[in-house]
Amino acid sequence: MIDLLSLLPLAIVLCVGIFAQAASGFAAGLLIVSTLLWFGYPIPEAQALLIVATIPQNIWGVWKFRDSVSIKQVAWPATGRLLSLPIGIVVLGAMEALSTETIKQIVGGVMLAVTLSICVLSPLPRERLHWGWGWLAFPISGFLQGLVGMGGPAMVLWVQAHDWDTKQSRGFLFMMYLISIIPALLMLYVAFGDRIIEPSLIAAALTPLLLIATGLGLRAGTWLGRKRLRRVTLGILILMGVMSVLAPLFSFANKAP
Repeated sequence: MIDLLSLLPLAIVLCVGIFAQAASGFAAGLLIVSTLLWFGYPIPEAQALLIVATIPQNIWGVWKFRDSVSIKQVAWPATGRLLSLPIGIVVLGAMEALSTETIKQIVGGVMLAVTLSICVLSPLPRERLHWGWGWLAFPISGFLQGLVGMGGPAMVLWVQAHDWDTKQSRGFLFMMYLISIIPALLMLYVAFGDRIIEPSLIAAALTPLLLIATGLGLRAGTWLGRKRLRRVTLGILILMGVMSVLAPLFSFANKAP
């Protein structure tokens, strides 16, 4: 039997990540996976929790913005993302032989790299991009999604480089996330077996709370402003990334007499 009280920290982590995603437009993977690592969850289980937790929000987003994006528009980006997804999962399998502190450092390094990229890079919106940028962004997105569950930022930067309106941008991202959910879960199951079943069921059971977090996040984004929330979220991610990179120091401090 699962102790419901023990699920409270997990529910809070998932709700905060989903809230941030709804409010600022990104960061669910960055917040959820990195935090769950500190709670002792291995990356495959953390990824399963993350993927299932985002299903309600992505279905809602695709339905809401269904008139702003087409399957044809996302076909080749989704192909590039899905082709590189198993590569990230294979590397993740090899990473599991590393120590917990080393894995935290790797995740922290990825967090810092993608967060600083969002902070520093400001693509000039244009009508069209060279096709090469897409074949760079989406394979990177798929690889990072398979490796550490943080594939969103590469897609966000690509979308920001287009002169799309908010509906088209959000509809594209929601559809890209939704398309990869089933393949990602299947690949995780093939690679890690029954380990991902229980986390997936737990996340599914928390769907009502996650829907509430989505609604509150959307309202907060409108009320406080997405740019302000974005800056706060980026600051938190940088702090968490630094803490993860310095994980061995915290471990040493805990072992000191």
